[in-house]
Amino acid sequence: MERFFPKSSPGAHGIQYREPLIFERSEPGRMGVSLPDAGVPETDPAAEIPAELLRGEIADMPSVTEVQAVRHFVRLSQLNYSVDTGFFPLGSCTMKFNPKVNEWAARLPGFAGAHPYLPEEHCQGILELMYRLERMLSEIAGLHATTLEPAAGAQGELTGLMMIRAWHMAHHGKPRKKVLIPDSAHGTNPASAALNGYTAVELKSNKDGVLEPATVAAAMDEDVACIMMTNPNTLGIFETHVKEIAEIVHSRGGLVYGDGANMNALLGRARPGDMGIDVMQYNLHKTFSTPHGGGGPGSGPVSVAKGLEPFLPRPTVVKDGDRYRLEFDRPQSVGKLRTFWGNVGMMVRAYAYIRELGPEGLRACSDLAVLNAQYIRALIEKEWHVPYANRSLHEVVFSDKNLKETGVTTMDVAKALIDHGYHPPTVYFPLIVHGAIMVEPTETETKETLENFAQAMLAIAAQAREEPEALKAMPQKPIVERLDETRAARKPVLRWTPEMSREA
Repeated sequence: MERFFPKSSPGAHGIQYREPLIFERSEPGRMGVSLPDAGVPETDPAAEIPAELLRGEIADMPSVTEVQAVRHFVRLSQLNYSVDTGFFPLGSCTMKFNPKVNEWAARLPGFAGAHPYLPEEHCQGILELMYRLERMLSEIAGLHATTLEPAAGAQGELTGLMMIRAWHMAHHGKPRKKVLIPDSAHGTNPASAALNGYTAVELKSNKDGVLEPATVAAAMDEDVACIMMTNPNTLGIFETHVKEIAEIVHSRGGLVYGDGANMNALLGRARPGDMGIDVMQYNLHKTFSTPHGGGGPGSGPVSVAKGLEPFLPRPTVVKDGDRYRLEFDRPQSVGKLRTFWGNVGMMVRAYAYIRELGPEGLRACSDLAVLNAQYIRALIEKEWHVPYANRSLHEVVFSDKNLKETGVTTMDVAKALIDHGYHPPTVYFPLIVHGAIMVEPTETETKETLENFAQAMLAIAAQAREEPEALKAMPQKPIVERLDETRAARKPVLRWTPEMSREA
């Protein structure tokens, strides 16, 4: 039955599909499986199924052939957009390519098949990898020690603030009350502060998109536990006063938290610990190329200065002679953050990535990430408004300001990029840029890819002036037409139901 959901159909929730769904192909009597006889006599009492386990009615499942089912799911897999199929210009998300050697390493049986309850003598390889990775990450950050336990960057933030709270309790007898957060910081920072019982105090950036020391000095008092700085910030701009700001905060008894989500711009070139940072979370699923998106799994290791080492989550990996073990006896630890010891598969991938590239390779990553962002900016900034004149590093933020007279918005631009074959960049963030379009190309993209993306952006700007209504109707090429953003947010349809088809 080759039919489609009409746009006006209430049962289809306003979604029009350009191709029939698997349920729409169903015909009674079609079968794609053959099940063998169970070999159990129907008269055998042991074969009787308890009444409470029986369905009241037959499941409303599609009747399709094997070839229909296979083609349907293979086609769906081909419709998915991924970093393996195209350019992901998501700003502040560092959607770099995942090298396949990392995937091979993570699938080695000794890593993939190990259970966390194995005796230590049977998991020496994993413990040694964790021990080595902790020290690598500490060295890259210019800090003293690292925990691999947090499951994502946001949980890494939570962990870092928990350690800051514990440090204040140990040194001052109270946790303090406030956390200073620049308006150019990552959006999870205020939430992490609130979850730790702190009041988030916003600090305004200057006209160049950086935080002024005088602004920090005016807000800094004995109620401030720390300042949380993203560097480079979400504008892609380096916080040039970071060391002076750290000195101001330290002089008044506070600590400095560095959001390390943008470390892709600093690898091998600068170390946050050398700038005065006391605590910093990494995002292995950003900087070190482990898979990102689709709900995870993520990994958010936290590196700390020497004075915070006693408060690291337990257990930690220690080396006794030639053997490795988990150390649980840590009286000042903030405790466990999650089940077991971390996402081991992500650790293996990150370790393989760092070992494959080495110091020179990591430095080249940041050099190329910055170069690629600068190249895109140079190609299109005459046509696309850049709100801050400062040179950006690994990502560049544009806005829709030049398109205001056309009625075309940032969301329209994002949708149009889909028809040009690109995943949309981050939009409407950071919040301090109205109509923000945030592009982060990463170091893994070629010059040709960047030029093609730039051409798409220039073509969209031209179409906005010449055919704004046609652009606002995009995308036209995907299987699903343009969705109603408001309804999608307030009444999301997360799965197909038979009722949708019947109502349609």
